This record gives sequence, structure tokens and C-alpha cells, in this order.
Amino acid sequence: MWLYEKKLQYPVKIKNPNPNLAGIIISQLGGPDGEMGASMRYLHQRYSCPYDKVTGILTDVGTEELAHLEIVAAIIHQLTKNLSMDQIEGTPFATYFVDHTNGAYPVSAAGVPFDMKYVGVKGDILTDLHEDLAAEQKARTTYDNILRLSDDPDVNDVIKFLRQREIVHFQRFGDAMRIAQDNLNSKNFYACNPGFDKDCKKGC
Repeated sequence: MWLYEKKLQYPVKIKNPNPNLAGIIISQLGGPDGEMGASMRYLHQRYSCPYDKVTGILTDVGTEELAHLEIVAAIIHQLTKNLSMDQIEGTPFATYFVDHTNGAYPVSAAGVPFDMKYVGVKGDILTDLHEDLAAEQKARTTYDNILRLSDDPDVNDVIKFLRQREIVHFQRFGDAMRIAQDNLNSKNFYACNPGFDKDCKKGC
């Protein structure tokens, strides 16, 4: 169970609406490397994780990704609320507006709706953790790209916070990888899954 605190992990206070910027940032809501995929990935990987400390890391990071989902949605909402039709017409956001008005619907910047195919859950701790390490780097790169395209200091302040948390998550998953490796001997490392192959515990 989760205890929900009714405030954002990091404040979002954007003064200037910007439909173009909203159409870019929305990728971190529902894009292939966004917060929706991250939260679903980690919170589902934990069930097959054989090590309690790693399960704890997956739960902690997955929970924080839910908080980041809220932050990104708040950015989208504040960038698009009170827009006039003149501000929307002729922008990439216009096609989004036709389907969703200014609701926070998880899609990529290219307009592709979120799909669980973005979520990697293999049930093998080494495979899953490599997926997680890569996912955090891809999310960091996406935030880098957003910062390259954004000139709004109110937006950039929040994006920089989210980018920094991706780096912290990468470090946490590095810790998780070391824990997993410490529980595998040199004979079964990458060779078989001790969760399914009993001989792995003795060494393949």
C-alpha cells in the first residue's frame, strides 16, 4: 500500500502557456522513455526479484516515478490551460487538442499513445536491471533534449530536477546490480537463472 501526500514532489509554477512546449514535454508522460513506462516497469519487475534489497530499490524508484508522472502532467496542464484558439491553431498541439482538448493524455511527442510494449519485464534479475539502467539513461537523454528546445525558465527548473533524479535512479540501479552480482558466482553469472535452474545454486 502507498500513503499519498497531496502535494507535488517538486513545485510546478509556470506563468506562460506554450502549446508547442507542451507537445514536446508530453513525451515524458506517455512516450517510450517516459515516466508512465518507468513506473510500470519497476513496480512490476519487483515481483520476480529474488533479493529483498533490490526489491526495495525497485519499489522506491517505481514509486518516485509515479510522483514524476504527476509532475509532468502538472507541467502539461499549466502549459495548456487558458489557451485561446488562436494560440492553438497552427501548432503541433492542435492535433492533440482535437482528440483530448487540454486533458493530460499519455502520448509520445510524435503522438503515439502509451503502450505497455514499452515496459520491459523479463523475470531475470540481470536482464531486468540492465533494462532499468538503460531506461534511466534514455530518460535522461530525453530530458536533455527537452532542455535544448525549451527557453522557459519556469519549465526548465522542473525539468532539471527530473533529469537529476534520473541520474540518481541510475546510481540506485547500479547498487542493485552489484547486489545481484554478489549473489551469483562466476560459474552461473549470465549462464542460467538460479530462480529456475536448481543446479545454478551449486554452479553450472
